[in-house]
Amino acid sequence: MKIRVLGSSAGGGFPQWNCNCRNCDGVRRGSIAARARTQSSIAVSNNGEDWLLVNASPDILAQIAANPELQPARGVRDTGIAAVVTMDAQIDHVTGLLMLRERGTPLPLYTTDAVWQDLLTGFPITSILSHYCGVEHRRIALDGAAFSVPELPCVSIEARPLSSKAPPYSPHRNAPEVGDNIGLMFTNTATGKRAFYAPGLDELAPPVLDAMREADLLLVDGTVWTDDEMIRLGLTKKTGRDMGHLAQSSPGGMIDVLESIDRTGQRKVLIHINNTNPILVEDGPERRMLTERGIEVAHDGMTFEL
Repeated sequence: MKIRVLGSSAGGGFPQWNCNCRNCDGVRRGSIAARARTQSSIAVSNNGEDWLLVNASPDILAQIAANPELQPARGVRDTGIAAVVTMDAQIDHVTGLLMLRERGTPLPLYTTDAVWQDLLTGFPITSILSHYCGVEHRRIALDGAAFSVPELPCVSIEARPLSSKAPPYSPHRNAPEVGDNIGLMFTNTATGKRAFYAPGLDELAPPVLDAMREADLLLVDGTVWTDDEMIRLGLTKKTGRDMGHLAQSSPGGMIDVLESIDRTGQRKVLIHINNTNPILVEDGPERRMLTERGIEVAHDGMTFEL
């Protein structure tokens, strides 16, 4: 099972188009040791040709260009994107669906019921795509059972509901539903190796912690270093928790959680990193703190094989 990080940044990318914080200004000027990143998405395959796109970022066209595996030349028009799963209905995880409209057949799209309703109503992408390639909806049940993608044999997938709000445009924004946001456990049924992907984590319920302990590879929320990070920079009035993200450095934060997990050989990788997060600076003290604890920072193009 191959996992490719297409985008490792939070919404807005890095540098963010309208941001002049120290990180964004520094990476533009080349005055800090940091690399640009596109918005959060991964792709999963078991043969290197047919891929499940996990979240369709607004940067999908740039990500396809940077990853030729997603555009094989088996025909005059071709794509390596066999199907898509969206873990929530947030703009930075679904807008890229519009860029796939030239597809020659309906796009297989896996969502929970809650996300599907948002894509029918508050952000009606499925209605728009019905005038182009169309969408073949494949429902993700939240009964604990694993599901499979026919185009990816030997890959089993389990959805773990996460505590999160629906997007601002959702009809049930103020009445959260189970399935508004999920984490995904991918298992290579041939090797038994497992990867858990959860770019948005706030409250770590027991099933989520269990998944984190069971996985050989963790790709988990690395959005902010401190809960008040964006407030102190004058960029927003919201904390990380307000936005549904557990900060890394606070007591009981993501670093503490990851350090509490003792699984031999497990790789712990932070993903969905906000442009303000100091861990983006590769020679900074925050990055050194992570490295000393065996915690990695995802970057675009990072590849894993399980």
